[in-house]
Amino acid sequence: MGLLIDAFHDNHLDPAIIADRLRTTKDDVARSAGLGRDAVLRQRRLTSDTTQRRLREMVEIVNLVAPRFGNPIMAYAWYRSEPLPGFSGSTAMQLTREGRATEVLDYIEAVDAGVHA
Repeated sequence: MGLLIDAFHDNHLDPAIIADRLRTTKDDVARSAGLGRDAVLRQRRLTSDTTQRRLREMVEIVNLVAPRFGNPIMAYAWYRSEPLPGFSGSTAMQLTREGRATEVLDYIEAVDAGVHA
């Protein structure tokens, strides 16, 4: 997973490590991935497929755009705040929270391939 690969602990993405790498809090990571606070605080919820999928989607998007911004912190700022063309003003974070991370990844890959400018 690129720049945040060390966000894994015991074969699971660890929101505390993600938060540390992005200079934010576990609560912020949870909200940014479309998860409730319990999902990152309770061990059973933390290791659930849903929690891990949401964290993976967020990390994958941030990692994919990080080279363009120079670091994952700036990529995370983009993820949270930059409206994506063609998505009615929604940000990557909003789309991910709606379960549309695949569309965000497809959009980024299309931009990288020169399809969108």
